[in-house]
Amino acid sequence: MKVRTRSDLEMLRSEGLSTLYPSRPRISVGMATCGLATGAADVYDTLRDEADARGLDITLVVTGCIGYCQQEPLVDISLPGHGRVLYARVTPDLARVLIAALAAGELPAEGALAVIPEEETSEVSETSEVLPGIPLLNELPFYAHQHKIVLRNSGLIDPTRIEEYIARDGYQALARALLDLTLQEVIDEVLHSGLRGRGGAGFPTGRKWQICYDAPGQPKYVICNGDEGDPGAYMDRTVLESDPYNVIEGLTIAGYAIGAREGYIYVRDEYPLAVERVTQAVARAGELGLLGEDILGSGFDFGVTIVRGAGAFVCGEETALISSIEGGLGEPRPRPPFPATSGLWGQPTVINNVKTLATVPVIIGRGADWYASIGAEGNAGTVVFSLVGKVANTGLVEVPLGLTLHDMIESIGGGGLGGRAVKAVQTGGPSGGCLPARLFDLPISYETLTEAGSIMGSGGMVVMDEDTCMVDVARYFLAFTMAESCGKCTPCREGTRYMHETLTRIVEGEGTPEDLELLEEVAEWVKAASLCGLGQTAPNPVLSTLRYFRDEYEAHVTEKRCPAGVCRALIRFTIQPDVCTGCGLCLRECPAGAISGEKKEPYVIDQELCTHCRICYDVCPVGAIEIVR
Repeated sequence: MKVRTRSDLEMLRSEGLSTLYPSRPRISVGMATCGLATGAADVYDTLRDEADARGLDITLVVTGCIGYCQQEPLVDISLPGHGRVLYARVTPDLARVLIAALAAGELPAEGALAVIPEEETSEVSETSEVLPGIPLLNELPFYAHQHKIVLRNSGLIDPTRIEEYIARDGYQALARALLDLTLQEVIDEVLHSGLRGRGGAGFPTGRKWQICYDAPGQPKYVICNGDEGDPGAYMDRTVLESDPYNVIEGLTIAGYAIGAREGYIYVRDEYPLAVERVTQAVARAGELGLLGEDILGSGFDFGVTIVRGAGAFVCGEETALISSIEGGLGEPRPRPPFPATSGLWGQPTVINNVKTLATVPVIIGRGADWYASIGAEGNAGTVVFSLVGKVANTGLVEVPLGLTLHDMIESIGGGGLGGRAVKAVQTGGPSGGCLPARLFDLPISYETLTEAGSIMGSGGMVVMDEDTCMVDVARYFLAFTMAESCGKCTPCREGTRYMHETLTRIVEGEGTPEDLELLEEVAEWVKAASLCGLGQTAPNPVLSTLRYFRDEYEAHVTEKRCPAGVCRALIRFTIQPDVCTGCGLCLRECPAGAISGEKKEPYVIDQELCTHCRICYDVCPVGAIEIVR
């Protein structure tokens, strides 16, 4: 069928509701990349095979990521009349237990992470029986502060079924935009919402659309930037895997608002599942007439092309991304002119991040005032972070802007891994800054993070504990940006190389006090003179660690000591004979053959052979290996 009217949308909505809220048990298995990496496919197969063997009538579906990636594989079971429960770290053995319980008409407590309250709609109104001792989902510290807008459907709907997306009010915003609003009214709604670009720069989305709308020239283009390349960041990938129709609807609304008839989704080829699901979604939307000619009978034509990037970090910069789509090298160009007036093939072009576009349908559907009421002044709405590193709870987190770093790391994240004290957090990916724990009362906003020496970025947040060397961290991120620099401009090409070489000398115990002064001078020069955002922000890890952790630099330079016990050239490992049990595990695992001794007797390390690889330290079951700084 072709969707031509709101009534047609309502028919698809009814279909989606029938599978989202069936009269029989529904089992949803989180099978985004995070779930698949931890064995979700085996869990899914076991659930299917066990249900078939028992003749159990269930609805078994694939969903995206529910966010608590550390607890994957996650299985969400809804049993009509009994409630809905989320099960964590599900194995094939636990999957068999779950099916056996369902066959008996029960929801077991084994493996249960949380009870998910039933959603109250006109179609669904059930009273759930909470399992004794199992908390509600929003009572878990990981979820207590979250407010899901971008991730509202992730982990709930089957990302391959447009009917389930429509059942969650999908495409109602597009219908309102095309049938009830003028182009300018759509732009005004986004302007008044206060939405800012979630790709990192934080430029007001409505202003960008307005500039492009007012710019002379046709055709105009709109691009979804899904070239996410920050180490440890996977927000955009997850949204594309878990809720692709949301992004496509937002892209279509953006195209309508600026007068574009053609859109692009640029996603790196290193995200095969995201590519697969967004490709399928574009095709299905086209079949239904929600892409193509005369969408919803409005006279508006819009098509979407998927471009797979080769994985160059610099292509996250909008002018480099444009060059890549055009078939050229992924190299930035000077601005102005900005893409909004002269972008793809020299025509006016809007480029928005995945999360920005995923927010647009909610704004158009629920209104600018509603969205503007969330967050903080000048920082409306929510932001999605990937919370990773040395933190107890890792995963995808969506919170209102204005939440403090302390609430993010200590409340949601649960503090340091293994009870260790948190030393710092880096926001904004490899081009972000490292902020010390004493600044964790800072509210999360574009301005506060920038003033503190970091950036919002696209949403990466890496937590570091007391065993992290901040000099080594700065060197690691410099190595990344140096390797990913396109090399077009001298400040970035040569400056990042020089800073990396200097940091290498420092961690190897060859640094001098003069190196610190020159390092800071070069970092400021690279920041001021580089052509694009990659070079302009590349020095942030260096400048922020020099600003907040200068004592660690000075210890490396003047005392030839690494306070964290990380830098190989400045530490050695010894075995405490009164603690060693002589189990032999360190001897077996040592790749350099530097450990010797008799079983059940204390072992010793030959300092001449030791490469300081830390393997013995990591594997020792009794903590007998000591780091001598």
